[in-house]
Formats: sequence, structure tokens, C-alpha cells
Amino acid sequence: ITVITWNVGTAMPPNDVTSLLHLNTGETNDVDMIAIGLQEVNSKINKRLKDALFTDQWSELFMDVLSPFHFILVSTVRMQGVILLVFAKYYHLPFLQDIQTDCTRTGLGGYWGNKGGVSVRLSIFGHMVCFLNCHLPAHLEKAEQRKEDFATILHMQQFEGPVANGILDHDLVFWFGDLNFRIESLDICFVKYAIDSNVLSQLWEKDQLNIAKSTWPVLRGFQEGPLNFPPTFKFDVGTNKYDSSAKKRKPAWTDRILWKIKPPSKGLGTGGHRPSQGVLSVSQLCYCSHMEYTVSDHKPVAAIFAVQFASKVDKPLVEIYVADEWSRPEQAVVRYKMAVGFHRSSWDWIGLYRVGFRHPKDYVSYVWARSDDGERCLEKQLCVSGLQVMFSEEALPKGNGEYILGYYSNTSNSIAGVTEPFQISLPRSEEGSSSSDSSGSSSEEDDSTLVLLAPKSRSPSPGKMKRHRSRSPSLAKFQGLILRPSSRDRGTSRSPSPQSRRSLPRNIPIIHLPQDELGHHAGKSKELGQAAKNPEGSSFYQTVQEQGGLRCVSADSSLARADPRNLGLLPALRLEMIDQALGQQQESSDQGYYPCRKMSPASPPGCGTSPKEGHSP
Repeated sequence: ITVITWNVGTAMPPNDVTSLLHLNTGETNDVDMIAIGLQEVNSKINKRLKDALFTDQWSELFMDVLSPFHFILVSTVRMQGVILLVFAKYYHLPFLQDIQTDCTRTGLGGYWGNKGGVSVRLSIFGHMVCFLNCHLPAHLEKAEQRKEDFATILHMQQFEGPVANGILDHDLVFWFGDLNFRIESLDICFVKYAIDSNVLSQLWEKDQLNIAKSTWPVLRGFQEGPLNFPPTFKFDVGTNKYDSSAKKRKPAWTDRILWKIKPPSKGLGTGGHRPSQGVLSVSQLCYCSHMEYTVSDHKPVAAIFAVQFASKVDKPLVEIYVADEWSRPEQAVVRYKMAVGFHRSSWDWIGLYRVGFRHPKDYVSYVWARSDDGERCLEKQLCVSGLQVMFSEEALPKGNGEYILGYYSNTSNSIAGVTEPFQISLPRSEEGSSSSDSSGSSSEEDDSTLVLLAPKSRSPSPGKMKRHRSRSPSLAKFQGLILRPSSRDRGTSRSPSPQSRRSLPRNIPIIHLPQDELGHHAGKSKELGQAAKNPEGSSFYQTVQEQGGLRCVSADSSLARADPRNLGLLPALRLEMIDQALGQQQESSDQGYYPCRKMSPASPPGCGTSPKEGHSP
């Protein structure tokens, strides 16, 4: 297990992190898991909004670098600028279960997340392991505050399940981060002299964390390797020189990695006897800093551990069987067998992944892992084998490549079974026809049909992608209108305009027009009326009826029945009640014209023009 901690100081990621991850050395080819703890990732409001929509740049970088080495992102958790990423080799995924995350804020009395801790806990081959990334208060005089904050984090973080509810209840705990412990008593000149002379042991006994490990009960049992690397704080950004600013901060080992093995139980408790002694052992193979990275005022620190334990789990919860090669669509059959006691969900699915995928949702396509026969079989508990599903031809990737199948458990939010890599060799010439066929029938697919998604899809869960059907009325009667799609056709609106969120009144009032106004524009009305005739050959002007000197549009006409909510009209309409219209008519009658009113685009062409102008708007 490789553990890395780095206070990145709101900097952008460097171009290359292979040396930090120890991927270019032969001694670490056998690394199975990598835990990366970051602090002070840029969390300004504009950056957080972007990261909420897309994966942050640091996580993207590590996934891009680690995926070619078959490392998959198992879990991640973020609290403002504090991020924790846990990776593992893909073939270990079925044995990593009960994955949970938690975070605790300690900044500003517990209301701000610039300081605190984030954790990922999981069962590794049956042993409970917790990774805890912390950013504790800064400054030399805040040692007691650091102790209190760490105790708060241990107390507040609780997990669900029958075992290992607290952090220290786990069989193995890795505690790392910017712990901000400083060097006491010694002045800056002596500290720099010891660093330059490579006599770092003279600084160890004055290190606050070394002192606390022997005096603070909360740190009892935590172990750390020797500090054989120079202090990792504080450097001038872009250099390997210690702080040359006016503050002249004293160098310190602020970035640390510790571990703790759960002591053996002294007796049988309610949860049974879970001894750790003789079953789990940890040895540190490497503990070093990386001076080559200069984007921050901190240097990253890495540690490699060899963890040995007796495996409590030797078989995955789901075993998947597949042919060595898919060269024809009818060969895309997947058979799987579930272990007794596996908590199956109707939302479980089997994903098809390219070799080198980045995380469990980075599938090429998937199919729901359920069938009628399988449901009846599980209900009767008569068998747990013989289940099978089949990928549709439209969903299979074209061309040649290596792929892996994985069974995703919705209950545990993890992959419960994987296959070895196998070949898919399908001709590319069928790509066009397959995509066209699938697009025409995707809306009719049932739950068992696979939906083809983008290769780098990060959908939180696979869902049915049904095409929205238009429920708008026929628009043939309004040939002169240019209408935008309704909200049902567009899906959820992302327009910032508040008009798209307002509902129009259901009682659309009758629009009243003066008789002499219509008579004045009779010629214009006839011409435009001919252009606006409906398919039945009747113009909406033919529905105008005479009532006491005014002409009104009949409520039975297509114009009066037209509801803008059904037509999807985006412009706002200012609708006036009849008493308001009559009042404005009386006020404007002496002026010889009527005030313009905003009406439906199908209103008669005379509104808003003075008789003196003699033209239509």
C-alpha cells in the first residue's frame, strides 16, 4: 500500500507525477493500493462550482496517470480543499467491500472545512482498514489545538455496520496529511544548519509530534518511520529554498504519515473475538519526500507499506463467466453466479469496461443484472447459479480491443465481481447501421436492454435513456408562427431566464377590439387573413362577432382556446382583464388612437398603430 500526502497550496497540478507515485521504479511493481491525501486544493467559489460539475483537475490527473497501470478509483471524498483518493488494482475490487466515507470540519469552531479530516474506510479481504487525511491548525503555539481537533475528528466520525464503527475500531488505520506539527525551542539558524549538515536526528527530539506520541493518550499506538528526509515546509514556491520572506518561517516536518494496528481484544465481547496480533502485520518499506516538485510551499511525502494478513475472503461475491473472445454479437452472453448471502438489488448491473478504465462508472456499456428466471430462483433460494444476461448488438464496441466485465452492486456501491481481460473483435463496417437501428428503437427498450454510453461517462447510475415525446397540439393551424420547442421536448430547462419557470394563468381572457379599429384596417386584415387561414379554410377573423359596438373573439375559436403553455411560446404575454381594457379605451378615445398592448403573435394587425400612420407594425 502506497500512501501520499501533499499540501498543494492552491496550485495547479504539475505535468508529471509518476515519480511521486513511484511508478517508474521496479521495487513498487507489486503495489496493490494507493491512497492520496491532498490539502489546500483550490476551493474558491468559482473553482468549487466548476468542480461540482466536473471532476477536479487533481483527481483527473491521478486517474489519468494510474489507469494505464490498472489502478481503479475505489472511493473519493472531498471537504473544501481537503481531498482523499483511494485506488486499487482492478482484480482486487471484488475483495474491497463495505466502502464508506466521512468528513469532519474543525475550522471556525467546526463550521468551516478548511481544516478537519476526511476518511475512507473499507474491508480489504475481510480486514477493516481506514484511511484518514487531516489538515490541522497551523503555527507553533497551536499544538494543544491540534490535539483537540484530532480528538474531535476521532470522536465525530462514525460508520455504519456491525463492526468498526469508529476510526480506531478498524484493524488498521493510516493517519496522514498536513498535521502542522513544528520544531520547538531551536532557533531557525540551528535548524537550517542541521539540515545543511544532514544531522536531522538533532531535530527529532524537538519535533512536536514526536513529543506528543509519548505524552498524548489519543496518539497511543500510532507508529511512524524515521524522518530521514529534510523538513517539508516552508519553501519559496518554484524553488528548493526555505522561506526567504520577511516572516522567515522555521522549517518543519508538517507533512506526516503514521499508522496504527488495532490491539488484540482481551476477551470475548458482544461482537466476538477479533484478534489482530499474529494475523495482521505492517512494515514500512519507504518513507521519503520529493524535492523535485516545486509548485507548492510544501513538499509531498510518500510511504510504502507491506501489509501481511491471513485472508478471510478467498472468493468474490459474484463470479462471472465469459468466452475468451467475442467475434460475433451472439457470443456476447454473460453467465454469473452469486455467493450465498449476497445482498442482491434489482438495480445491480454488469458493466463492460475497456482495459485501463478509471473508475466503476467509466463503462463502455452495461446491462441490468436481472431476469425473470433469476428472480424466481432467488426468491425460492433454490439456486445461486445459472443466471445469464446478453448484451445487445447495438451496445457492443466495434473494432478490436481488450475488455473486462464487472458486476456492480448497488447495495455496496462497489464492484462485486470482475473477469479477466478478454477480446472483442467486431467489424467496424456495421457501426453506422447499428447506431441508426439503436436510435430508432431505444425508446421501446425494457429494463434488461443495454444502453450505449460514452466511454468516459461519469453518470452516477445507469438509467433508462428514453426519448421525450412531444405532447404539443398540432401547429398546422398557426402557419405564420415560428415556435421554439416546448419544455417537454427540450427536457429540463437550463436557461437563466425566470420566464421559463413561471406558469401562465389558465383563464386566458377574451381579447376585445373596437369596431372602428377593425374597419379602418379592413383591407389589411383581409390580406393577412388569407395568409393565416387554417387547413379547414376558415380564418380566425371569421370568428369575430359583434357585441354592443365592440367586436370580440369568440371563446370557441382556435385563437381563444390557444393556451401558450401548450404551444411552448417563450415571450411573456401581458394579458389585461376586460375592465382594464375598457378603462384604457375610455381614456384614449379622445386622442384618436388606442394604446399598444402586448398580445399573442396571432393578434390582428392593427394594435398599436395610429389611424394617421396608416400602416401595420
